[in-house]
Amino acid sequence: AHAKVNSKMQIEVNIELAKNIYLYENKMNFEVSDPKDEISIKEVFSPLSVAHHDDKVYLKSPSFVIALQKNSDIQAKRTIDFKISYQGCSEDGLCYEPMSKTFTLSVDSSLITISEDTDALAQDVSETASITSTISSGSISLIILTFFGFGLLLALTPCSFPMIPIISGIIVSQGEGLTTRKAFILSVIYVIAMALAYTIAGVLAGLFGSNLQAMLQAPWAIFSFSAIFVALAMSMFGFYELKPPSFLLNSASETRAHRGVLSVAIMGFLSALIVGPCIAPPLAGALIYIGQTGDAVLGGIALFAMGIGMGLPLIIVGVSAGRFMPKPGHWMVMVNAIFGVMMLGVAIWMLERVLDIYIIMLLWSVLGIGFALYLGAFTRAVHFFRRTIAIVLFVYSVALLVGTLGGSTNMMKPLDFLQSSSKENAPELTHLNFTKVTSIKELDELLAKNIGKKVILDFYADWCVACRELEDITFSDENIKQKMNEFVLIQADITDNQEKQKNLSSKYGVFGPPAIIFFNENGEVMKSKTLIGFIKPADFLKHLNQMDEF
Repeated sequence: AHAKVNSKMQIEVNIELAKNIYLYENKMNFEVSDPKDEISIKEVFSPLSVAHHDDKVYLKSPSFVIALQKNSDIQAKRTIDFKISYQGCSEDGLCYEPMSKTFTLSVDSSLITISEDTDALAQDVSETASITSTISSGSISLIILTFFGFGLLLALTPCSFPMIPIISGIIVSQGEGLTTRKAFILSVIYVIAMALAYTIAGVLAGLFGSNLQAMLQAPWAIFSFSAIFVALAMSMFGFYELKPPSFLLNSASETRAHRGVLSVAIMGFLSALIVGPCIAPPLAGALIYIGQTGDAVLGGIALFAMGIGMGLPLIIVGVSAGRFMPKPGHWMVMVNAIFGVMMLGVAIWMLERVLDIYIIMLLWSVLGIGFALYLGAFTRAVHFFRRTIAIVLFVYSVALLVGTLGGSTNMMKPLDFLQSSSKENAPELTHLNFTKVTSIKELDELLAKNIGKKVILDFYADWCVACRELEDITFSDENIKQKMNEFVLIQADITDNQEKQKNLSSKYGVFGPPAIIFFNENGEVMKSKTLIGFIKPADFLKHLNQMDEF
């Protein structure tokens, strides 16, 4: 056992367990002995225990954080005795007698709070840790409601937006005879299939200790899923009709019903895996819990509730697509074409993770030009408003094509390369200089070289949409860049998701990117400061400014 006092005057305890040794949770005890009885334990932050032979135990080397408090306004440095008591057993059947170890520690009482209020400490616990605590300690009903709420919040993130044209396109494509009831049923089927996908993916990822989403975001998977969306788009354009083999169905009436249900269920399942959030605190918290306890049932319930929460707005979208449709007619050909273009857009959006930006811009320009011509950019007979939109789209798409051929990489300013070369002499906005690592060895060497400095470790992958959002939105903010220059910046690139990258992620409890880990000047992880998922510039700047207090 090891114990030390950190810069916040908290006692950090690490107990190293040998192979096949475990500790009983209810036998862990901490005591502080102060000569004047003015310093005591305020709160103990413990890791998750697991069920083992009807007892709660720690199977892996546990770490604890003990917060201290004082009962008077003392300011001097004080020496205290800190006692750890514990008892463990071996998997071979041998149990050890209770043990204890006492440490003499020096604390600065001026940095210890007097208040009994624990709100400040609660805010100091990372978001993922708090959510993991919710799922591990709450009742099943509380877990369902909590993760349902998380799902509703995730439905508002950019990662979920591509699901809207998918479900709308499927509902509208049902054509004549679509009722509100049928639109509702199909929407519910889509959402349930999506929730089941999250449940299965989360349980497998937790039980087998691998980032399943990383596998699904591998180049071969992205190309395959993009091809599916292209095939669906071609079906929307009327080139062919997707339906199950006729030998699986018994009658013509059943064919139509089964086709609708099957296509909606498949698309709901695929949508969750393809365009769901890269990784977010609720999902990370559930995966951490599953991985540590092996309770796949409870973790699966949480993820299913989250998926239903994410899908509730989609049900409203699906029902609206059926409820407010006018009578069938020629207009449906145009609607199908629009949703076909949207699905092609989703396919290109997915390919952004694996293809060069020049190819992506070329694909967008070709899609835009084709759609503008379809809308009637140069056809006088079409409505003025529709023709105006088509001409604007055509002009932008041509500019995008010219910009791509001219070497531009900016979708918003495709003709930026035509500006005067004198601009090259002006100050240029630069990206933050991260040093990339792909293994524990590389990271440890960098940390050793930077002892005495604060370090930021950013877990990144090319296939992670939220990682790109962090780079393009948060890390590109001028105030953020200026503040982050006070830190040593390291980026753990886990794009390939090979064994060494998996080991690196596992060491720091990261189930998927983006994740930001902070190290203090002693090279120690500041666990309470860990960030999971995308964070807005203002919130991130506030988080960085808080580092000055430590």
